[in-house]
Amino acid sequence: MRSRIPPTRFTLKLVSLCPSLTELVFALERGPELVGVTRFCVHPAEGVRALEKVGGTKDPDVARIVALAPDLVLMNREENRVEDAEALRAAGLRVHDSMPRTLAETAAMVRSIGAAVERAGLGEAIARDIERRAERVRSRVAGRPRVRFAYLIWRKPWMSVNADTFAHALLELAGGENVFGARPVRYPEVTAEGLEAAEPELVLLATEPFPFEEQHADELARLSGLARERFALADGEYLSWHGSRTPDGIDYAAGLIEAARRGR
Repeated sequence: MRSRIPPTRFTLKLVSLCPSLTELVFALERGPELVGVTRFCVHPAEGVRALEKVGGTKDPDVARIVALAPDLVLMNREENRVEDAEALRAAGLRVHDSMPRTLAETAAMVRSIGAAVERAGLGEAIARDIERRAERVRSRVAGRPRVRFAYLIWRKPWMSVNADTFAHALLELAGGENVFGARPVRYPEVTAEGLEAAEPELVLLATEPFPFEEQHADELARLSGLARERFALADGEYLSWHGSRTPDGIDYAAGLIEAARRGR
């Protein structure tokens, strides 16, 4: 049984403007200290239901956040805007912003936030779990043939991810080879014809930010000429939320790649 972390000597007031960081705050047992989150912060459902919503990730109510007078505002440089972070800092608030693209950077972020909210022990436990699972998957796929994949996040236009993204890092660790990894922009637009030419063995359609469904896999298989069996839906939260969800995300990505390998 995990030993209980002693309470801190004072209560922190926290605001989180990134859904994955809100979930991490709860995993660090600091959920009760949250005084504001975004309307996109949906996990854990029971924990966030009663919390005040202070706008979205791209349009937070800066004035309201300042009025709440939090001790710390958690932000992500991809989910949130630089100008909002600057406005909050200019108002005298302490802002912790991060943008992990790899598993190592994610573990470092968890440790940093754990320390910032005075839950260093829990942060260390989550970070070590990330590192252990990553090493286990890395060892398991070492020397095995790579599975060529495409990971799509949007429709109209079709959009994928390059090597400078967290989803890429998870799927590459699992033994995948991103057919669009070398594209110069992080979220490149692709065409059905370009997808066919890239010859992926596995096409993953994310459930977020665009909510892909089976009908979209049918559509893209028809447009690209690729076999329908190569297409699969993928849980976008597991593959793009970094923090306390990452350990399970590592195993989830490994399962996707392994299933494709078995289907060869």
